[in-house]
Formats: sequence, structure tokens, C-alpha cells
Amino acid sequence: MFDLVADVERYPQFVPLCQSLTLRRRSTNGEGKEVIVADMTVAYKFIRETFTSRVTLDRANFSILVEYLEGPFRRMNNRWSFHPNSEASCDVDFFLAYEFRSRALGIRESTLRSRIRRACSKILANSCVMQNSGQERPSTPPRSPDSSTAYQDIKSRVENG
Repeated sequence: MFDLVADVERYPQFVPLCQSLTLRRRSTNGEGKEVIVADMTVAYKFIRETFTSRVTLDRANFSILVEYLEGPFRRMNNRWSFHPNSEASCDVDFFLAYEFRSRALGIRESTLRSRIRRACSKILANSCVMQNSGQERPSTPPRSPDSSTAYQDIKSRVENG
């Protein structure tokens, strides 16, 4: 699952709201962690914004740190932590905090927050289904009526193999 979230270059193929992603730089820091700087364009209805972030991939500790560099936010950061339960399952901790600079975007925040939650659920659902079936990731994510249904379905598939 770590590899799916770490594969930022493929986000436009399977992450809802992600319209495009441009890799600026990829390097390894002094601690041996991979560091990616990328521009992501997200779109929702008439809103289209591009922001730059630094993504630090810590494979040894199964964690990903995303730090905001520039764009439409006053602040934004998120963290992913993966905690293996067995070879077929893991728990995922996801944290996201952000604040828009623009009042117009701030007004739409509750709608966007809901879409972001659903998008994260779909990323994880896509990963679980593909890993457990041995299939390649599709070019579009599986669609479900709501994220809680997707989560329950995936939890069942992971637990039941």
C-alpha cells in the first residue's frame, strides 16, 4: 500500500480531483529517504488550483510526509503511516491539515473536505483490491456510492483474503 501512495507520478490516473502532476525534482536526502518536489493541479467543478509540495518517502518506517511549498493555501501538510498487520493487510493513518488563502475557496471548504476524504478512501480501496487480486492498477479508480461502503467492502476483502 505504501508503494501506491508513494507513486505520485501516477496520481492523475487514479486519484480523484488530481488533474495533473509535474515532477520538479527527485533526490535522496542525507538520511537515505527519497524526496520528491512536485506540482499538483487539482480540479473540482469550476475550481482549478496548482500547488507545490515536497514529499518525503521513508520506506524503512512506512511513512510519507507531504510539506506544502507554494500555492493557494495559507498552510497545508499531510502524513501517511502504514502499520502492517500481516502480509495481506495493514492499518493506515492519514492526517491532513490545510487552510486556504482565498475566502472564496474557504467557503467551498466543507464540500472539498468531503471530496478529499472520499478520494483518500478510493485510493486505499483501489490499492487493496489490486493487491489482493494480483491485478495491475486500472487507469481509473473503482467507484462506490460512498466511502464508508468502500471501506467496509475493502476491509472485508482484506480480512477474507
